[in-house]
Amino acid sequence: MGESFHEHLRRDSRFLKSDLRLDTELVDKLILQLNRIYPQVLTDKEATKFRDLDVPTCIRLAELLSHLQEKGEEACQEFYRALHLHMEEVYFSLPTRLRHRESGDPVTRPTDRYVLNNRSPLFFLSCFSVAVGVALLYYYGESREVSGSSSALGLAALGLGRKVREVLIWYTEDGK
Repeated sequence: MGESFHEHLRRDSRFLKSDLRLDTELVDKLILQLNRIYPQVLTDKEATKFRDLDVPTCIRLAELLSHLQEKGEEACQEFYRALHLHMEEVYFSLPTRLRHRESGDPVTRPTDRYVLNNRSPLFFLSCFSVAVGVALLYYYGESREVSGSSSALGLAALGLGRKVREVLIWYTEDGK
C-alpha cells in the first residue's frame, strides 16, 4: 500500500508554505471548503481562527497545515481534495504528486494535455516556407496571364536550393 495522506502532507508542507500561488483568497477558499463540507475536520471556531486577516497568510497556512496533520489521515485527505478542487496547478505540482508521476503513475500534468506536437520550430518554419512558396507560385501564375510579368518570381529563386531554383526559373522562362 502507498503512503498515507498524512505522510504526503508532511512532505508537501514545505512546498505549500513557500508557493506564492497560495494567496489569501485561495487559503480562505480551502478553509471554507473544509469547514462547510467537512465540519468534523475544521470546526467553526477553528475556521474563524484560520481566517483571521490580521495574521499573515503564510502563518495562517502553516498553522492550518500543522493543525490538519494533528487531526489525522481523514483531515489530510480532505485538504488534498479541497486543494485539487480549487487549485489544480498547485495540486499537480506538489512534490509527492511529481514523485508519483515519475515512478510510473498514469497521471498527466494539465499542461501535457494541450501539447499539439513535439516538433521543433525549424519544422514549423519549413512548413510555412513551403506554404509561402506555393502561394507565390499560384499568385504569380495567375498574375502572369494578366500582366505578363514574372520577374519577381525569378528573383525569389535566388535564395532557394538548386532544385527549387531550377523549377522556379523554368516556370518564369516558360511564360516568356
